[in-house]
Amino acid sequence: MIRFLFRAFWMLVALLSVLIFIGWEKDISKEEARTLFTNKDSRFMEVMGVQVHYRDEGNPADSVPLVLIHGTSSSLHTWDSLTVLLKSEKRIIRFDLPAFGLTGINPENRYGIDYYATFTKNFLDALGVRQCLISGNSLGGGIAWNFAVKYPEFTRGLILFDATGYPRKGESGALGFKVASLPVVNRLLLVVTPRSLVKKSLQQSYGNPELVTEQLVDRYHKLILMEGNRKAALSLFSNPSRLDTSLIRTIKAPTLIVWGMEDRLIRYENAEKFRRDIAGSESLILEGVGHVPMEEHPVWVASIMRDFIFQKKQ
Repeated sequence: MIRFLFRAFWMLVALLSVLIFIGWEKDISKEEARTLFTNKDSRFMEVMGVQVHYRDEGNPADSVPLVLIHGTSSSLHTWDSLTVLLKSEKRIIRFDLPAFGLTGINPENRYGIDYYATFTKNFLDALGVRQCLISGNSLGGGIAWNFAVKYPEFTRGLILFDATGYPRKGESGALGFKVASLPVVNRLLLVVTPRSLVKKSLQQSYGNPELVTEQLVDRYHKLILMEGNRKAALSLFSNPSRLDTSLIRTIKAPTLIVWGMEDRLIRYENAEKFRRDIAGSESLILEGVGHVPMEEHPVWVASIMRDFIFQKKQ
């Protein structure tokens, strides 16, 4: 028995060594990442000890800007197409959350949703924003509704895209998220983050995998590899936030809930739970769409958001 365990141990060590040898991915420096993924609208500002990457675009006369918050392992770029479609009418503010994109790590190693909601408020305070429409996708949706709970006087409207919140039941989940949540194995992701894994995860997140381009995969992959991001993301996965979903019922802001029917990460039935718990809210289920509607069908989503925003006269 001891001999068998000894052999099994060394076989496991050999397997892990091969995986590391084949899939080793070194970090990309902050300087290289910024060269690749900033543009003329990119800005950096220190908030709570973090250099946050953000873009503040669109109508400067808009006193109630639209704030967009991305999901796990994503970045402000997830809103690129939507911003182009809406910025002639709205001031649009988006930023990379700590642990992701070009913002990078939080020196305090805190990445829970409550921290993110507070970070968002401090970030908006620094920009002089007094009220906003707030919107988020996936993790960003969870941050957005928590923001609406914590700062009701600040929130003029809430738009959720496939938002995290309620306990998950029956979702298959993207491959990358599954690997990242496995104890011990997930430590490999600190050095082994193959592009193929990122591509597969994106294809599983889209309702139509054919919409996943090589350029999209490259951006996601390289931003994950920016120095510090893999360690920070692993910390987030290892310490998931405990969400008090009973607080959702306290939200008073006008709310729109949008969900992709083909979402495999957070099933579309969750849209009905949000609609039930937020008085007066509206919900839309988009056929043929997956977990990131604003990336998959930005024209459709922009039309939906425009109708909601201006119908509510925000």
